[in-house]
Amino acid sequence: MKSIIKYLQILPLIMLLASCSSSDDSGVDEEKPSITINYDGGFPQACEVLERGNTYTFKARVTDNLALAAYSLNIHHNFDHHTHDDQGAQCELEPTKDAVNPMIYIENFDIEEGTTSYEINVSIDIPEDIDPGDYHCSFSVTDVTGWQSRTSVDIKIL
Repeated sequence: MKSIIKYLQILPLIMLLASCSSSDDSGVDEEKPSITINYDGGFPQACEVLERGNTYTFKARVTDNLALAAYSLNIHHNFDHHTHDDQGAQCELEPTKDAVNPMIYIENFDIEEGTTSYEINVSIDIPEDIDPGDYHCSFSVTDVTGWQSRTSVDIKIL
């Protein structure tokens, strides 16, 4: 009887060890998607000047090792001189000011299932009545497993 109790006590430990696997799970995606505007045709580039009342086509290239899922484009004022952790070049900024009628554009878009390479291509009208000044343009991309990458640049709207 004592030997049965001893085996019953050891059985959960054996089951726990048997359920662990020493092999690597090659099905786990550990790679973030990539995103860039630094190519011929990428827009806007750092410190780009846009004019109110005009339409611009915002472009970025995104890729992923498995598949892309979605992207977003965000344009918002930088009148308080905040920064984003992924910004590259720093542009000359105007003095800080309060926003009265700033441009705010935030849109999310789906990418066709199974796509591994895609060029973001979004036309945006810059309203004539918005506050001119310093703005940020931020692109982000998400892959099918939830990894996300982003890039931001300073722009001016005059």
